[in-house]
Amino acid sequence: MIVEDITETGVDECDLHGSSSDHSEVHSNDSSATLGTLPGEFVGRRWRVFWMAFKFGIYTILTLGFYRFWMKTRLRRWYWSSVRFGGHPFEYVGDPLEKLLGFLIAVVILAFYICVVNLALMFASFSLFQGDFPAYLLSFLGVVPLWLFAAYRARRYVLARTRWRGIRFSLDPGAWGYVYRALWHWTLTLVSFGVLWPRKTFWLEKYKTDRTSFGSAPLEQHGCWRILFIPFLQVLIPAMCGVALIIWIGETGHFQGVEIGLSCILLFWFGFGVVHYQVQAKRRLTELKSIGEASLTINPSVTVVLRIYILGYGLSGITALIILVPISVIAFSTLDLVDVNLRLYPEISAVLSTWGLTVIGIASYFGLFLMWSALTHAFVTMPLWRHYASVCELRDTQTFSVVTQLPRDAFQEAEGFAEALDVGAGI
Repeated sequence: MIVEDITETGVDECDLHGSSSDHSEVHSNDSSATLGTLPGEFVGRRWRVFWMAFKFGIYTILTLGFYRFWMKTRLRRWYWSSVRFGGHPFEYVGDPLEKLLGFLIAVVILAFYICVVNLALMFASFSLFQGDFPAYLLSFLGVVPLWLFAAYRARRYVLARTRWRGIRFSLDPGAWGYVYRALWHWTLTLVSFGVLWPRKTFWLEKYKTDRTSFGSAPLEQHGCWRILFIPFLQVLIPAMCGVALIIWIGETGHFQGVEIGLSCILLFWFGFGVVHYQVQAKRRLTELKSIGEASLTINPSVTVVLRIYILGYGLSGITALIILVPISVIAFSTLDLVDVNLRLYPEISAVLSTWGLTVIGIASYFGLFLMWSALTHAFVTMPLWRHYASVCELRDTQTFSVVTQLPRDAFQEAEGFAEALDVGAGI
């Protein structure tokens, strides 16, 4: 049977299936909590997640995509349980059936939107503008709020199904408030030509953090958005220089040695700046979060993260090609042999050749998909989790001795809209 048992070590079966058997109050009396500082660690192994991702990817293809809800659950359980503070692992207790039902509900709602709203927009567009471009533009703009809504709801579900030392996290309802703020900050960012990107990053993170709780202890995001502006200069300066270079090339029509060299330097600088900003923003925002008296310190390395991206994606791409090219060569050679044997029957040979090319194309696509997914888990996602976990420390943990459990957030919709709109497919 393809659908396997999804229980993992440390998972509460009652919580998995939606039972409310949790105690109304959970006290954390572990002696380790009184030590004050809990170092982070990641105990997962590379080849374990590779084979999990590869095997579950095969199941997903064989079930026409339905197994992806179980695949995501299994992979999240593995990642969550591999991250530990003071030896205490995180637990993910999401239910794949919740995800499947939420996805089906979201598909029905989105089908109504596509059929009714888009039909009305198309009619108005042809009536008023004698064309379909305004309809497509308004349809796209109408989906943007749904994307933001889905992203917030997916975060709420994941936090509601995440526990540490028996205490679950939670996120207050507020998806439409997040949509309004996100649209406002995105508008300011676009109007400022990207200069206010750090402002958007900070305020949207603050909105989500200030509505997050660990049991009865609320999280708070301190600081000011200007703390992110200096790291953002590593993105802004090469971007502005690149725009100036494009204008110069456009006016002079000169694009030779010097311009090519400058373009390569600015492109590399911009890529480095993006990674630098991501790492520094994560570090600064994390260190300005608090849970009561407790706080996190994190010191990730930009060089390590950049190396993981370059080597991880590079190695994944090269390995996938090395595996697929011989398969494709053998398949085409076999197809040629069949064609040679059937030359006396050209019609049959043409049909077999067409079907053969189709089968080879489909097999190569899914083979590349499987290998790319499994390899990026092993060489990109897992190393990033390991690096960030290993440079984390949870400090002043005495506050957890008085943290109590909150009622379970039923939230039956799960990540339906995120799955349907493809904004929640990540771990």
